[in-house]
Amino acid sequence: MAGIAKNHGMNALAIGGIADHAHALLNLGPTLNIAKAVQVLKANSSRWMNDHPEARFEWQEGYFAGSVSHSQVAKIRRYIANQTEHHRRIDSTQEFNLLLKKHGLHDLAEASEGRTAEDLQLSESAGRNNQ
Repeated sequence: MAGIAKNHGMNALAIGGIADHAHALLNLGPTLNIAKAVQVLKANSSRWMNDHPEARFEWQEGYFAGSVSHSQVAKIRRYIANQTEHHRRIDSTQEFNLLLKKHGLHDLAEASEGRTAEDLQLSESAGRNNQ
């Protein structure tokens, strides 16, 4: 993903994750918006993964993005580098709900409370199929 970012004018400061999610700390520069950056990363990484077909790869629909002040970059780099250890203590869904609540998005957190990332993805897919 770092190569994809570089090829599209982004500076990848840190990229990592675990089996059910990825993190990318990027400097998008002055002209690239978040939606376009995510689209570029997802499309190109999916293409690369599926050109090396150990298993079929597909990103889930949607993403979460936030901004980080310069003073927090080192902390976020450490967080991304230590994902495996970090998620031994708290699973991804619990952590995401805590993040939502911390930033005042209680309704979203309550809607996903007690559900796994897989449950949320399946219910999103079912909702889209029923429309």
